[in-house]
Amino acid sequence: KDRNCTRDGWSDIYPAPYPVACGYDSNMTISEEQSAVFYGTVKTGYTIGHSLSLIALMVAMMILCVFRKLHCTRNYIHMHLFMSFILRAVAVFVKDFILFENRESEYCSISSVGCKAAMVFFQYSIMANFFWLLVEGLYLRTLLVISFFSEKKYFWWYIVIGWGAPMLFILAWTITRIHYENKGCWDLIESPYWWIIKAPILVSILVNFVLFICIIRILVQKLHSPDVGRNETSQYSRLAKSTLLLIPLFGIHYTIFAFFPDTVKKEVMNVKLVFELILGSFQGFVVAVLYCFVNGEVQAEMKRKWCRWHLERFLGSDTKYHHPSVGSSGTNFPTQISMLATCSPKTQRSSTFQAEKSLV
Repeated sequence: KDRNCTRDGWSDIYPAPYPVACGYDSNMTISEEQSAVFYGTVKTGYTIGHSLSLIALMVAMMILCVFRKLHCTRNYIHMHLFMSFILRAVAVFVKDFILFENRESEYCSISSVGCKAAMVFFQYSIMANFFWLLVEGLYLRTLLVISFFSEKKYFWWYIVIGWGAPMLFILAWTITRIHYENKGCWDLIESPYWWIIKAPILVSILVNFVLFICIIRILVQKLHSPDVGRNETSQYSRLAKSTLLLIPLFGIHYTIFAFFPDTVKKEVMNVKLVFELILGSFQGFVVAVLYCFVNGEVQAEMKRKWCRWHLERFLGSDTKYHHPSVGSSGTNFPTQISMLATCSPKTQRSSTFQAEKSLV
């Protein structure tokens, strides 16, 4: 899909992938008007999804950064995944603004450079997000398969895979477009050079799906182990829970339409757009909720900090408004100890492997 820079400014996008960007034309047929309404709804849907995801992910990042006891390799990887979702949401907003909201008709050559830069940033953010989903899968399988390994050493390899590999592919794609197809806003997906981006993403989706199957198989074996000591219903309940948690973390839902050709029937393409653009935009929100807000370790640490702050406030007010006497000390001391015992959760210094096993 493309639009050209003319003496009168930007031309309409042709063929229009998002008719809403061009507005309504008096010559539009009923079918075209319905398409315009549909694409407008899709754009509104994924804008809401990315907005919610952006807010939730920023709060989750702040929580994981502030509480030092949550600093571990597992949460560091989660934080990088959160950041990739944040970049993805920002890139979508920037792309939409430049392609569809910016109506300026002057300085088309400058706008063209900015448009291409926005597309490069957009494609890098998308690919980095897929590769960090792959890193999550690799890390979890490593935890389940390898008993002892150097997390610090592996972590730097994860950084290279998550941020470095996409940069190499995007750099290759950018150089290729500059030398062989430097026209439009670089948003054509019919170009053969598009496979420089699409192929690595498809490979990451396929590998993550294989990892997902392998991890589920490992979980089934562990649940049926005689050491588990649970009835069959409870076992399958835990398996279903772990499976549902892994789906958004690994991005398994992308496998449904990942290998569909770009030229399919309109009805199929509409379903694909709803599934990938609208539902996919909420993935960051779901990941932030599951792996931060409702995470037991995070909740326990936040509760501990809250109770500690509340206790310090109580002790401070008690010292300020009461004279220190033997009677008052004898009365307040047991109460203070009781509050401390009530507020302080049990210390759970389990290893990262045990924390991941609790997913089941």
